[in-house]
Amino acid sequence: MIQIGTLKETKFKENRVALSPDVVTELQKKGFNIHIESDAGTAAGYTDAMYQHAGANLTSADDILKQVDILLQVNAPHLDVIAKLKPKAVLISFMYGATHPELIAACCAAGISAFSMDAVPRISRAQKMDALSSQANLAGYKAVLMAADCLGKIFPMMTTAAGTIKPSKVVIFGAGVAGLQAIATAKRLGAVVEVSDIRPETKEQVESLGAKYISVKHDDAVKTEGGYVKDLSADFLKRQHELLAKHVTEADVVITTALIPGKKAPLLVTEDMLNGMRPGSVVVDMAAEQGGNVFGTQLNETILCNGVTIIGESNLPALLPKNASALYAKNIATLVLHLANGDGMRWEMEEDITKGALLVYEGKAVHPTVIKNN
Repeated sequence: MIQIGTLKETKFKENRVALSPDVVTELQKKGFNIHIESDAGTAAGYTDAMYQHAGANLTSADDILKQVDILLQVNAPHLDVIAKLKPKAVLISFMYGATHPELIAACCAAGISAFSMDAVPRISRAQKMDALSSQANLAGYKAVLMAADCLGKIFPMMTTAAGTIKPSKVVIFGAGVAGLQAIATAKRLGAVVEVSDIRPETKEQVESLGAKYISVKHDDAVKTEGGYVKDLSADFLKRQHELLAKHVTEADVVITTALIPGKKAPLLVTEDMLNGMRPGSVVVDMAAEQGGNVFGTQLNETILCNGVTIIGESNLPALLPKNASALYAKNIATLVLHLANGDGMRWEMEEDITKGALLVYEGKAVHPTVIKNN
């Protein structure tokens, strides 16, 4: 019987856990034996007793590392933890291998295989494994709540005997998964929402949620490939900046979500834009961990810049650990059941999902994004 293990997460401010009790039960029924480090799920609201009731073995981290065939984590473990895995073991977690070559090197040195949850291809067959989307959904929701909490006014219009309160204006940069959830949440709270995304195909989605699409006149300067912007002309960038500066200046809340895989996040809100915002306004920079979309963002800090609050929280899903863990556990378990059964790994190397998510195979870097660094 194949042995699966999960350790307590050690990353700063991480409250999630890779397996929920419900998913433990599901995997047990499929023929896997599950080992959970004691206290691994406490921060997410899952007690040791809940895991034991689900059929998991509660044990120490060292015991887990000695015996597991597959280690499931939210974040990649420390390098010394990877070194303790037995040869040919399998690690599955978020790895972001293109920007963390040290993790790939550690997996190669340990002679293990590694799949990265952020590398699961975004194809229809892999939707239930798409942890990037499940976590981004929660992050977009939480970003709006944090902004509302910091803002010194309400979101909806309100008419009272003392007068009418105008609704708050929320400007959102990016209409990906996180951005769309932020739009929906801000609208439910009663705000007027405006959205900027340089991919013209997002306009219909934005407007279907009741938000206004900030339209920069498009020409051949905007080219997209695989859902990401590939090329922009200097003229387009200049026109975009001039238009967005006006909208940011009028906003009560700005939320930025723009990320580029394997690269530093693009700067969207400049110092001049911040200086033009009204005191008391709030900015939530959801790209803080990758360098930030906002001038002056400080990682994992909330700061005041000329009267404007800038929130640089790096791990918004971890602030909703119960839901985030439950969704992630379903994502990672679906991937496990695709890759293996109770008897072992299938290793269908040319199959799309396996090929897309596998970074290291038995000590050798195999994914194009990590081969060049190792």
